Amino acid sequence: MKLISWNVNGIRACVRKGFLDFFNDADAYIMCLQETKISEGQIELELDGYHQYFNYADKKGYSGTAILTKEEPIQVTYDIGIDEHDHEGRVITAEYDAFYLVTVYTPNSQRGLARLDYRMKWEDDFRAYILGLEDKKPVIICGDMNVAHEEIDIKNPKSNKKNAGFTMEERNQMTNLLEAGYIDSFRYFYPDLEGAYSWWSYIGKARDRNVGWRLDYFQVSKKLEDKLEGASILSEVMGSDHCPVVLELKA
Repeated sequence: MKLISWNVNGIRACVRKGFLDFFNDADAYIMCLQETKISEGQIELELDGYHQYFNYADKKGYSGTAILTKEEPIQVTYDIGIDEHDHEGRVITAEYDAFYLVTVYTPNSQRGLARLDYRMKWEDDFRAYILGLEDKKPVIICGDMNVAHEEIDIKNPKSNKKNAGFTMEERNQMTNLLEAGYIDSFRYFYPDLEGAYSWWSYIGKARDRNVGWRLDYFQVSKKLEDKLEGASILSEVMGSDHCPVVLELKA
């Protein structure tokens, strides 16, 4: 069972850059998207055999998530039930027989850390939401979580320690989630692999030089550890400033 997550940085733009070719070649069981940047009715994807679910931000051209799935979920819910957080289209939860799948586009702390305090509140509330699901069945979390967790997950850790996405506050929140019972699936298989990134700035030919950050994850409940089969980062796939990440599960 192949699951893929990709921050497409605008699904309409990504479609123009070959998204459908990638989607068809990938043949994922489930594909999750972040930063779709659309409102309802702005795009119609012809994806034979897939059920499509979108969560839209109130603000046009901003944020947004999607789940494209071969298997129709038992149920699909949107957001996390807290009004402060539920206007940016950042979360979709799909329930399957064996697990909940939650795709998330975590808020960026922004330049000058203007939104860091909000981000900390979001992290606490999102973790509580996840653990509430975990009480019912195991959870798989995927998406752009807007943090490079460890120094190995970023090309230039020393110069970025006070920048959004690599502050100790954000990194500690990721640690808190993992310690609550989750596995960073990529590091489970590749604990020491350097140079493995999923986002590169458009500035300064960063992608050509592989000056990147690992911001995109599949975090898997420890209850599903025996189902883990593989994880990968598809850094060769273009179309966004992020690349897709993959989780493979035993059926």
